[in-house]
Amino acid sequence: MLALQWLNNARDIMSRIENTQMENIRKAAEVMADTIEKGRWVHTFGCGHATIPIEEMYPRIGGFVGFHPMVELPLTFFTKITGEMGVHQFLFLERVEGYGSAIMKSYEFHKDDTMWLFSHTGINNVNIDVALEAKKSGMKVIVFGSAAEAKGKQTRHSCGKTIFDLADYVVDTCAPLQDASVPLKNHQDKVGPVSTMAFITCVWMTVTTVAEILADRGVKLYIHPSHNIPGDTTSRDRLDAALAEYKRRIAGV
Repeated sequence: MLALQWLNNARDIMSRIENTQMENIRKAAEVMADTIEKGRWVHTFGCGHATIPIEEMYPRIGGFVGFHPMVELPLTFFTKITGEMGVHQFLFLERVEGYGSAIMKSYEFHKDDTMWLFSHTGINNVNIDVALEAKKSGMKVIVFGSAAEAKGKQTRHSCGKTIFDLADYVVDTCAPLQDASVPLKNHQDKVGPVSTMAFITCVWMTVTTVAEILADRGVKLYIHPSHNIPGDTTSRDRLDAALAEYKRRIAGV
């Protein structure tokens, strides 16, 4: 069954992440914990389906304040497929050098912030622009993607480097470069992509490690609670407190 082939592929990737990336995840998490403890932001950015891990981590039940999602609508909302903000436009925009630099102009950054980038192949210009601008601001750059599989791929950026080359820390998602993982008879292309599953796995392994580090340091976390548990009469208060803390940090208070 192809369903079980995909499931086995997914399990294999998760095992490889566990067996090869724990040290890298810990190093990345320590940088993020330092940033959040200082009251600063871990900014998160990606394009296309690499925005899914960003949307997954915050705001989210079990997530906590400190992660700032940077989601550029034309680079993620292509579910109309054709017409306005379709796939053709997205593929064009993510390769436009300078677009990422323009995006970065809309935000305020600090040298104690961290930039957390998601890119499966690491070769497209928008992500590389963002990494370059982040480094100019003095931020540490952390990249999650299929680093080993992408090794040797030619960047599309005039700087001559991929996003993995620019990173201070890399966590390899261990996903195949082709992404789709299950062969289908009578077809050239495979089905069943696994990069999103790999991204989400790495995200929660990292975010839980950040939480563990901060809790061990005695830092209070503003966690988004579930508001669907019968009998939990304070969940709304805890949610309001988390959102108030987010607003306070955004305002720079």
